[in-house]
Amino acid sequence: MVKITIGTKENPVRFSYANVHQPVSVNGSDLKYSLSIIIPKSDKKTIKKVKDAVQKAIEENKDKFGGKVPNNLKTPLRDGDVDREEDEAYEGAYFVNANSKVKPGIVDADVNPVLDQSEFYSGCYGRVSLTFYAYNVNGNRGIAAGLQNIMKTSEGEPLGGRSRAEDDFSDEDDDDILG
Repeated sequence: MVKITIGTKENPVRFSYANVHQPVSVNGSDLKYSLSIIIPKSDKKTIKKVKDAVQKAIEENKDKFGGKVPNNLKTPLRDGDVDREEDEAYEGAYFVNANSKVKPGIVDADVNPVLDQSEFYSGCYGRVSLTFYAYNVNGNRGIAAGLQNIMKTSEGEPLGGRSRAEDDFSDEDDDDILG
């Protein structure tokens, strides 16, 4: 298993599909906490760090693949312009989907625990620690990303089309039609 931390104050990653407060089941799978981590393609240093960690996990786990790396090996670093072309948050970015059966720790920029669930949401920015490990299940072979801990460093436009209550009720004219 290979562990890295990505995102910096200067180049934070963006979080999406944040299921970090309660575990969810996807397509009948086990309950897991999960997070999609968006990395701008311009952040070459972070992309290299992820690619190097994936490569190291492959090398360390060749035995899981029968001693050699299969041609169809799945890796967790994906191209947002290809795999999420309809989602503008992923435009010009790579992403990694990470999950865990264990709830991740979430802290703010001063390393204080984030206790209010509304403080961490899809669209905010920060840092994240990940592990990369091999799997070989039912003919599916690859490297997966394990979600460890999260640091929120800054706010961001909420993703997913949801507005904040503060924004919805900030003015007194309540008969506006949004469209």
